[in-house]
Amino acid sequence: MTAYVALVRAVNVGGTGKLPMSELLAMCEAAGFTNAKTYIASGNVVFQSDLSEHPIKLALENALAAYAGKPVGVCVRTYEEMKQVLAANPFAHAPGNRVNTLFLDEAPPQDAVTDARHLKGEEIILGMREIYVHYPDGMGGSKLVIPAANKGTMRNMNTVAKLTEMSAALS
Repeated sequence: MTAYVALVRAVNVGGTGKLPMSELLAMCEAAGFTNAKTYIASGNVVFQSDLSEHPIKLALENALAAYAGKPVGVCVRTYEEMKQVLAANPFAHAPGNRVNTLFLDEAPPQDAVTDARHLKGEEIILGMREIYVHYPDGMGGSKLVIPAANKGTMRNMNTVAKLTEMSAALS
């Protein structure tokens, strides 16, 4: 079985997308995923499955749409991919809470950096299926807009590290 991490988009952030983690665990169990565990209340879950990424994504998105009454995006990565995301962090010198990874289903558009608006000291680097963003003054006061973010979900590097550790225990 392969260890996976699923990242649910726009869950329990700013009063939108209410989803108890017990519901997310139940969805994983109903889909046949094993050893599922959530991390913090923002839609992070690790589990094992014999399925590949696409069927896992579909199963979770269908369950979430039935629950929420609207489409809810999910990004899926294997433990090995999470390990690579963590290792490829171009801002490893910065505190983990000041670096975010925008997870996407596909390679980021080449114009993702030039299309960003309201850049005030933030740094953006493209990854394989991620966009790394360094917020030197913190994300809270940033007005940065990355249009490619509409198709993904963001996690800070502290969360990426913890999810990598959790999925390592399942691999």
